Amino acid sequence: MHTPLNDPILYFKSNMDAAEQHLLPGGEAVVFSSRSPDKRTANEDSAALLSYGEHAKVLTVADGMGGARHGEVASRITLESLRDNIAIAAREERLLRSGILSGIEEASTRIKETSPGSGTTIAALEISENSVRPYHVGDSVILVVGQRGKVKLLTVPHSPVGLAVEAGDLDHKEAMHHEDRHIILNYVGATDMRIEIGPVIALAAKDTVIIASDGLVDNLSIAEIVNIIRKGPLTKAVQATAAKARIRMATPGTTHPCKPDDLTIVAYRRR
Repeated sequence: MHTPLNDPILYFKSNMDAAEQHLLPGGEAVVFSSRSPDKRTANEDSAALLSYGEHAKVLTVADGMGGARHGEVASRITLESLRDNIAIAAREERLLRSGILSGIEEASTRIKETSPGSGTTIAALEISENSVRPYHVGDSVILVVGQRGKVKLLTVPHSPVGLAVEAGDLDHKEAMHHEDRHIILNYVGATDMRIEIGPVIALAAKDTVIIASDGLVDNLSIAEIVNIIRKGPLTKAVQATAAKARIRMATPGTTHPCKPDDLTIVAYRRR
């Protein structure tokens, strides 16, 4: 599917058989989302492609907290709030950054008021012409990789395991098998939520961006993801990445991780 980003595109409770392609100003985006293979309840992940003026956009994934009440409601509230606040910022000619921050903060307040006890992560990437800036709360991931496989950006999960890897106390292989990997320290809806804003980085032609729920990085290493996603048509690369992650989810073993979970991927590549 080829869709100009004139209006927001939101995905809620998706259980997709194939990745969907959208043609955007300056590049293409591909979305895939499916619920965990071991459950019959709703997919708690949500995703959105949002516009801000003619040239700027926001790609985002929210992962409703598994095991919490109404995780799918929390992720929906968050992306709807983000959509609305970005639209307001555009109309009022305010910075896109203010719309993103206001949207996440408003969502956290609404979740606490209307669905106490639930929560969601969020990973959002601001794309403005030839640069990007990440925003995240929780352990959903943002990855930017060059055509030759160089990792230009990788967000640090707000979790004990993620922080231990960043500090050098754990390596990535140990982290993928760690018993506390599911614990997060920060989420939308928490009383002490904090929004991490990353640096602005240049986005070269053919760089590939991935925004994903932890169902991806809990089953595939960053090296595996990079090796698949950096080359070939983007839709096929996303489809192959999702397929490999879902095979892992369904294949218990001692040499590789196997963590069934909802899986959502939003990928973007500059033309």
